[in-house]
Amino acid sequence: MPRFSKATVAAPKPAVRGAAPASQVEAWTPIRPQTLVDQVGDSIIAQAARGAILPGDRIVESELAKKLGVSRVPVRESLRILESQGIVLNEPYKGIRLRPVTNDRVRDLVEARTALETTAAQRAVAAGRNRGAALAPLRAALAEIRASAARREPYGFAAADTDFHRALCRLGGNGVLVDMWETLARQMTIIFGLATLKKPMKAIVDEHTQLLGDLESGDIARITASLHEHITVMNMAVDYEAILAARRAERARASAA
Repeated sequence: MPRFSKATVAAPKPAVRGAAPASQVEAWTPIRPQTLVDQVGDSIIAQAARGAILPGDRIVESELAKKLGVSRVPVRESLRILESQGIVLNEPYKGIRLRPVTNDRVRDLVEARTALETTAAQRAVAAGRNRGAALAPLRAALAEIRASAARREPYGFAAADTDFHRALCRLGGNGVLVDMWETLARQMTIIFGLATLKKPMKAIVDEHTQLLGDLESGDIARITASLHEHITVMNMAVDYEAILAARRAERARASAA
């Protein structure tokens, strides 16, 4: 496999001043070059979201470096970062493993997510950032969710799902809240991907479409209920432990064949 190379991105041109009201200021997402370390991390998340590597699986540095066609240095650094983000565990005598996913763990994650995203949505409405151009990043993420669903691509779908909720949090205008949310982001991408192994992608697309409409309405009670339904209720309806057990059984059958 060819080696990855550093991406070079030209600096964006300065935004042109316009007459749009402050509540509808364009939301820009910073662009940054991807290093080998970034790309190794993204590859691990992608394989986990697709169910190619499963929670609890051991990740061997030398084997991963060989598969990706890179040296062990960026792999080691990437695994260190993923450990700090709660994606992998490094335990004495056991090595590095993808963090186990249990229904209790998912429940804890969605409880934190619901609190953060509900606060962000309330702040966005109060600041008038819930309509017009301010929602452009959410619409773009929703378009990518739909496109990934059409391609039946779990990782692209999960990454776009994460981008949608990241954009929602940024609308709140609270940097501390966004930083807290980002500590959960990659764990959520894996969970979003695993959910597609059981739950129809169209249903998830419909949930995001409904959530965007509710946010644009500005009705706080409606938005709060929509977030609770989408994040808490819908995730608790998915048995992640059963999904993983079925995936392991499927993998065992394939290995035995």
